Amino acid sequence: MRMLLPEPGAHDLDEAALVGACAPDDRQTPRIRVNFIAALDGAVTLDGRSGALGNATDQEMMARLRLHADVVLVGAGTIRAEGYGPIELAEAAQAWRVARGLAPNPRMAVLTRSGDVPEKVLAGDPIVLTDSAKAKAELAALGLPQILCEGGPHTFGALAAAGDVDELFLTLSPLLVGPGPGRIIAGERFDPQALRIRHALTDGELLYLRYSVRSGE
Repeated sequence: MRMLLPEPGAHDLDEAALVGACAPDDRQTPRIRVNFIAALDGAVTLDGRSGALGNATDQEMMARLRLHADVVLVGAGTIRAEGYGPIELAEAAQAWRVARGLAPNPRMAVLTRSGDVPEKVLAGDPIVLTDSAKAKAELAALGLPQILCEGGPHTFGALAAAGDVDELFLTLSPLLVGPGPGRIIAGERFDPQALRIRHALTDGELLYLRYSVRSGE
C-alpha cells in the first residue's frame, strides 16, 4: 500500500506506518471515527453486504482502525446484515494494545432505538445505546472516548445529524454495482458538513481515504 496524499510515496508503507496512519490525533479527546466502504457508483452493499465490496486489504485496514478504538459502535441492523459477533482481535493486535495500556479488545456498543440487541453479540456483553444524539457523551462518560463507528448508513446519518462525527475513513471500491438504493448516509436531512482530506492511500485498485469533519477540528 502506498501514500498518494499528502505526499506521494514511491515505496510501500510498512505495517508501523499503516498503523500510524490510522491513529487518532490524541486519545483523550472524545471522537467518533466512521469507517465505510462504497462502490464508485455510490452503492454501499453488494448482495446485501458491505463486506462483499472489499477484499482482504480492506479488512486489514479495518483491523488497524480497531487497534486504536476504545469501543466499536454498530447499528443493530448492520449487526444482523453483516453477521457481527463479539469483537475479538488477533493475538498480536491484543498484545499491541495491552503494551500501550489499552484493553485487549475494544468494547462493542449497539445502537438500537427499540433496545433489541441481536442475540449473536450478547455473549460479548455489549453496551446498549438507544439515543444516537447521546451516544458520544455516554461512551466518553464510560471512559471510552475513541469510538469507531462501522455503520450502517442510518447510524452514520444519525450521528452526523447530531454533529458528532469527527472523522471518516472511506474505502472506494472499483465497482459499478448498478441501480438501487443505498448511500453511506441515510435518515433525516441535515446541513452539509465540510470535510478536509488527511490522507489517500492506494493498494491495487482500491482507494483508502481519511477525512476530518471541519466542524469537529
